[in-house]
Parts: sequence; C-alpha cells; structure tokens
Amino acid sequence: PFRRRMQIVFQDPVSSLNPRLTVARTLMEPMAVHGIGESNEERLERARRTLEQVQLDPDYVWRYPHEFSGGQRQRIGIARALVLDPRFIVCDEVTSALDVSVQAEILQLLLELRRERNLTLLFITHNIGVVEYVSDEMAVMYGGRIVERGPTGEVCANPRHQYTRRLLAAVPRVKL
Repeated sequence: PFRRRMQIVFQDPVSSLNPRLTVARTLMEPMAVHGIGESNEERLERARRTLEQVQLDPDYVWRYPHEFSGGQRQRIGIARALVLDPRFIVCDEVTSALDVSVQAEILQLLLELRRERNLTLLFITHNIGVVEYVSDEMAVMYGGRIVERGPTGEVCANPRHQYTRRLLAAVPRVKL
C-alpha cells in the first residue's frame, strides 16, 4: 500500500478541499478507498479522532470547508493526510497562504505529529526560516537541480553554492 503510506498536504487550503463535501466525507473517502474500517461508523470515529489530533473539534466533521478559517482548513488537509496513517508526508508550501501567527501554529503541530507518529516530513518551501525551524536536513534547488544538501545547521552555517548563500542572505535576522 505505497499510496497509503505516502501522503501530501497542499499549499492552498482553500482549493485543496472540495467545497461540496463535508469534512466527514473528505476524511472518510480515502479510508474507504484503502479499506480502512469495516463500516462508515468506524471511519467516522477515526475521522473524529484525527480532527482532535490536529486540534480541531471532532464535531466539525459535519461542516463544509467555507465555514473554516485558512488555518483550520490547513489542519483539515493535515487530518486528511493523517487518516491513512502514513509514514511520509510531503508538505508543499503548507504555510505560505497563512498569516505568520497561524504559520507558527501549523509548523508546531506538524513537529508534534512528526514526533508522536514517527513521521518523515518533506517540506517544499521558499521560506528558509521555515527550513531552519523544522528540518534536520535540507536540499537547495536551483534551476530544477539540487545544488546543495546536508544537515540544515551545516548548510546554513557554511553554504557552498552561491544560490544558497543568496537565499540565506535574504532571510531577515533579528539582532539583539
């Protein structure tokens, strides 16, 4: 079950959720496709538990996407990935459409889930600050090719490629 073990959370929490489906259907459909749960009641209970894990009220299963904020929608997208109990999740610009305070909440949630579920997370982002905060290792792409990779601290402290140096120079730093 390769597809079940590998999931993605998309950049845009608005367009990544079907506006015609309740949260219950959004979370239960992938479970039905992959044969998780013997009944809709079991799948619904799993959906409710997963919403709690992403810090949303389990009764939100009966709501539609337009009833939520951007941060809540992103949490629903994360829940959709988690219901299949994956080992690997691609996080494609998961914070770019959110304001800064919500970005921090989503990143903290993902780090907690990574630790609790022993997940591997692949962050695709233009935000080097996010990379420094969440990543153990990083790779820098330029022109469609990986030009540098290694432990995040090492790459950030001693960038070898000119593009990596320019990216790091563009990150605002607070000096106290």
